[in-house]
Amino acid sequence: MAERIRVNLRDIINNEDRLAPGHRLCAGCAEPTVIRQILHAVEEPVVIATATGCMEVSTTVYPFTAWRTPWIHSAFENAATTISGVEAAYKALQRAGKIPEDQVIKFMAIGGDGASYDIGFQFISGALERGHKFVYVCLNNEAYMNTGIQRSGATPRGANTTTSPVGEVIQGKTQWRKPFTKIMAAHDIPYVAQASPHNYRDLMIKAKKAFAADGPAVLNILAPCPRGWRHSSEETMSVAKLAADTCYWPLYEVDNGKTTVTYKPREKLPVAEWFKRQGRFRHLFRPANTELLEEIQAKIDQEWELLLKAEAQSA
Repeated sequence: MAERIRVNLRDIINNEDRLAPGHRLCAGCAEPTVIRQILHAVEEPVVIATATGCMEVSTTVYPFTAWRTPWIHSAFENAATTISGVEAAYKALQRAGKIPEDQVIKFMAIGGDGASYDIGFQFISGALERGHKFVYVCLNNEAYMNTGIQRSGATPRGANTTTSPVGEVIQGKTQWRKPFTKIMAAHDIPYVAQASPHNYRDLMIKAKKAFAADGPAVLNILAPCPRGWRHSSEETMSVAKLAADTCYWPLYEVDNGKTTVTYKPREKLPVAEWFKRQGRFRHLFRPANTELLEEIQAKIDQEWELLLKAEAQSA
């Protein structure tokens, strides 16, 4: 039986934050919480490449940095390629005897959903196909928040953004979100998971598994954005929890091909309960949009049942 992975709160409290508190991310932003949870989960040194986005611009306002670990910013699209090169150099230096074989260094690339679902999609896919040993983290706030709340491939159906506006003709984004997690799992890599910062134990255990994987791993993590989602800053974690309780954002993993749902709500809430907490979905509660709301609920129900079926088949 595989050794059970545990998360010790005492270790979290005693360890130094590798992301300093002096960043300039918005109040209530989930992204720094996600990064801290991940970095507390890994004990080894970590080299990080970050795509352009909220996390990058807010943590590295020249001449300052909030990072207490080696960190690289290259371009919007190629964080996965950049960290692949670093990982390849590390292996080459080990072969040349310039880095001891027992000196373990971990590698991580970070991108928002714009840099992951859209702009950097082929770069991530290429890095996974080549088998580089690194963890790719998608900080998924479901739009291009850094540049003005434009819709992305991760933006859900019906969401109001600056490029999927609500009016007489269009009621928010007309397309369903891209199934990024499933597409990453289809690469047949060792580990892929969805997580949320409200459930820190689940997220940190998944991070530990990702860094321990014998090959590339991907973490797709929901990161509520008060500005773009139109909720109060203090509601970030409760909104994230509702996403899991409504099964809009299922918490699950695909570990060497085996699908496991890591959280099943005792009572699966209607997605409307999650929508009500966010201004970007306010229009869905107009009488004229009842059918659209029902269609979204049906899609979420279908995806949840398919996930449970996948878990049963791989048991």
